Amino acid sequence: MKFRVMLLALLLPFLAMSKVVLAAQDVPAIAAASSIKFALDDIAKQFTQETGRKVRISYGSSGNFVAQIRNGAPFELFLSADERYITQLAKAQQTPDQGVIYAVGQLAIAAPKSSPLPLDANLDGVKQFLDTKQLKRFAIANPDHAPYGERAKEVLQKLGLWQDIQPNLVFGENVSQAAQFAVSGATQGGLVALSLAVAKPFKARANYVVIPQEYYTPLDQRMVLTLKAGETAKHFYTYLQSDAAQAVFADYGFARATN
Repeated sequence: MKFRVMLLALLLPFLAMSKVVLAAQDVPAIAAASSIKFALDDIAKQFTQETGRKVRISYGSSGNFVAQIRNGAPFELFLSADERYITQLAKAQQTPDQGVIYAVGQLAIAAPKSSPLPLDANLDGVKQFLDTKQLKRFAIANPDHAPYGERAKEVLQKLGLWQDIQPNLVFGENVSQAAQFAVSGATQGGLVALSLAVAKPFKARANYVVIPQEYYTPLDQRMVLTLKAGETAKHFYTYLQSDAAQAVFADYGFARATN
């Protein structure tokens, strides 16, 4: 009995150390929509501070990430800007389930503080600039694979601007790039994610107005673990649903997820 106790006492430090080593080695690759970059960076820092675990995040367009995951990319968790992309992966049996909605996104029209483009929720200023030939370049994310670009197109169609504005559109590869175009002066403005417009790097350089939700299909942003998910990815997935993480999403203009 004494021998077993002594042996256990000797082994405990090594077992504890092995857990630390395993945790250090388990740094999962996370694929995330560019619309959540600033919010997710903040959440990831909190997660590391509270758990000691780290994650490695890649940002881009949701449609492109679906293609990468289907072709074997080593992502363990995917946070999409539109739940439709998660459904595609689930149907292809590349995820254990259909995941959960982690946030609901919103659109905003943004423009550099030096831009003469009038900003308003109904895009009357954009229409005015189109009618008077003053609008030269206007940014949105590429609607072919970026959910925020799809919704921007919906807004422009809903307000009867799509046909006239097409020659003036500048497409970002994702909504983050579209936001860069919209606030940098490369364009006179653009339709971007509210979560980017309110972030300090953008807010310091641009003005914005929130677009009414009734002008576009809700942006239910869903996340899912992949079949490659390890322990840290699973912990992070759970943490993203916590009150602490949800509070950060709310600070960046996301509505609370309901599942």
